[in-house]
Amino acid sequence: MVVFEKPKALTDVPFHYCPGCTHGIVHRLVAEVIDEMGIEGETVGIASVGCSVFSYNYFGCDMVQAPHGRAPAVATGVKRSHPDNFVFTYQGDGDLAAIGTAETVHVGARGENITIIFINNAIYGMTGGQMAPTTLLGQVTTTSPYGRKKEIQGNPIRVAEMIATLDGAAYVERVAVDCVKNVRNAKKAIRKAFETQKNKKGLSLIEVLSTCPTNWGMSPEKSLEWLRENMMAHYPLGVYKDITEEAGDNE
Repeated sequence: MVVFEKPKALTDVPFHYCPGCTHGIVHRLVAEVIDEMGIEGETVGIASVGCSVFSYNYFGCDMVQAPHGRAPAVATGVKRSHPDNFVFTYQGDGDLAAIGTAETVHVGARGENITIIFINNAIYGMTGGQMAPTTLLGQVTTTSPYGRKKEIQGNPIRVAEMIATLDGAAYVERVAVDCVKNVRNAKKAIRKAFETQKNKKGLSLIEVLSTCPTNWGMSPEKSLEWLRENMMAHYPLGVYKDITEEAGDNE
């Protein structure tokens, strides 16, 4: 009896991610949801720029490569052209919360019926570990060698909380993939995000707290500990908006 196998919505291309990076876990969760909902042929993913830039090689559904930060705008065009398709973006914090801030905010303001998978590892991963909008106060990066200072670089942006304030946002949740329990919760959140899109409720965004052992300068094990002890304090897990629950709508 087969108890574990590769999701059909993932290709056979090996991941390029560093050891201990949790991008691969999230890829698998998205693919499992696509498989379980039977929507691979109806799904279009939008690849961002960053460590996940090659995600178009890993998902078996149709994929579109977007310029840096513009994935929500590209997703808007795809969804409006093909309103019956499932459209999701897969973006890191450098892509979504820096150069792509405006695109992210305005799809929420407009209530675009797309799903955003947002990976928050508090750093620019692909380009060498620079400070990101989500870098924590005191966190050392290549561009904040003495730690991020509020009076110089400002405060880290809490994306889930910000997007939840927008009228067009239907479902916003922050999850993590640091342990089995949280991985299972993350999958439930991703599934609900796709179902929110299916039910035409508006924007759904899932923020996933992730690790970057290479640029954090830690082992994979230590990076998970650091995430729990530091990131979760500033970025609490939980549902930040769910209009289906508010309305008693459990379609």
